Amino acid sequence: MNAAAAAVIFFLLPSGLFAEPDTVNCSSLPGERRECPANTSGGVALQKSTGTVACLLGKSWGYDDMGVWVADGCSAEFVVGVSGQTEPPQSTAQPAQKKGPEYIPNLGFKLYESEKGQIYMRLFSYSRFLNQKSLESTYTDFFGNTISLQRREDIELNKFFLPFSGWFLTPKFRYYLYVWSANTAQGDPAQVVGAGNLSYVFNPFVTLGTGITSLPAVRSTEGQFPYWLGVDDRLTSDEFFRASYTTGVWIKGALSDKVNYMAMLGNNLSQLGVNAAQLDNHLQTTSFMLNWLPTTGEFGYLGTFGDFDYHERVATRLGGHYTQSLEDAQEQPGTNSIENSQIRLTDGSLIFTPDLFGPGITVEKVHYDMVSIDAGFKYRGFALEAEYYWRKLSDFQGTNVGGIADIRDHGFQAQFSAMAIQQTLQPYVSGAAIKGRFGNSSEVRAGVNWYFRKERGLRVNAEWLNLKDCPVGYTAVPYPVGGNGNVFHVNLELNF
Repeated sequence: MNAAAAAVIFFLLPSGLFAEPDTVNCSSLPGERRECPANTSGGVALQKSTGTVACLLGKSWGYDDMGVWVADGCSAEFVVGVSGQTEPPQSTAQPAQKKGPEYIPNLGFKLYESEKGQIYMRLFSYSRFLNQKSLESTYTDFFGNTISLQRREDIELNKFFLPFSGWFLTPKFRYYLYVWSANTAQGDPAQVVGAGNLSYVFNPFVTLGTGITSLPAVRSTEGQFPYWLGVDDRLTSDEFFRASYTTGVWIKGALSDKVNYMAMLGNNLSQLGVNAAQLDNHLQTTSFMLNWLPTTGEFGYLGTFGDFDYHERVATRLGGHYTQSLEDAQEQPGTNSIENSQIRLTDGSLIFTPDLFGPGITVEKVHYDMVSIDAGFKYRGFALEAEYYWRKLSDFQGTNVGGIADIRDHGFQAQFSAMAIQQTLQPYVSGAAIKGRFGNSSEVRAGVNWYFRKERGLRVNAEWLNLKDCPVGYTAVPYPVGGNGNVFHVNLELNF
């Protein structure tokens, strides 16, 4: 065969069969999304970031059948055609391997996409070994009542969370719908929950949503779940002061490339386990959030706790939250309901307990005001994050409540973590305190995360807690109301 014939045969081969991967440069401005056409059938990889804002897969960059997209200031050089493009053709006896669904962290696997819509499926679950046997067997509340404590030692598949997300008819109309089960609450109200929300993205500055979501009352309800240092486990002060999930309407977005906001009008502080007939006939719950990311304009993937992202530039954040609600006893969920949030005094007593403040005194309604302020920084695997809380309970209504003065409580939490081995081993220490006229409490904890596949979605977590008069708890978290002493738990988490 002469050289001319060989050249003809080469050019008749299928396009790209022996081609080298191509590069695509794509850049965006803060608050902007841009799509760059490319042949992505062979896969895409980020080769080099060319901007000052971190490019995070699934958040500020990704790709589809039409090309690569970037957003919110991400600028980078991408390699396309990175999987299978340089392989020789397979023989007729070996059919080509079918391409699997696209995977994006925190969205899951893409099950379907067409010009009419998109469906992603995700799964979160974890198994927990819990040992509370070192806790004291009883505790005494502020009013002198001595209560026996159930000290657990068990293994539970603690939670099962199956969300579906995507868009319909237009990428601006989004849905997020899920099934959620807490196996520690077998047989209790809301042990299995079907919930979610719908939203419309007008632009980066305005998204309007309705359905069930978390009130933006503290940093941990801004949407970082489940990317916390512990596995599905807030510090006790966060759990004590925060609001929870409810049905409502909200607006959120970016005021600038470094400032984000959210405002929500909801039914109550915590609706999981509360049916519509139990709600009063007033929309009395509002919640507001504002955060500022002054240095890099981001705080890691989804604003997570800890620096798994390993920032090469110092990332910082400041946040503020305010929530208020008029609550009554019917609107408070059962003790073991999923992700509940109940109004307790700092000794752990439920405020709607009959005769709590004395014989014949029963609170039927109370006004809840709560403010939190948080700050943090991240750099090269190190992270220091803290939050301060202040709460006021006032305007008591009920039987003989005239003598109850306004109740003001405050508290804080602080967390320090470091990636001792990048993307693999992350030790951390943290502490919290709650103070009020009905008692003070505190906790210290130390833990470690082992990401044995160097991915966020699979980890082993071990954590030791030392509790002092814990005023909050239920079966889904490792600490009980009244806990005083040591708790140890180990978790295996799956999250894709």
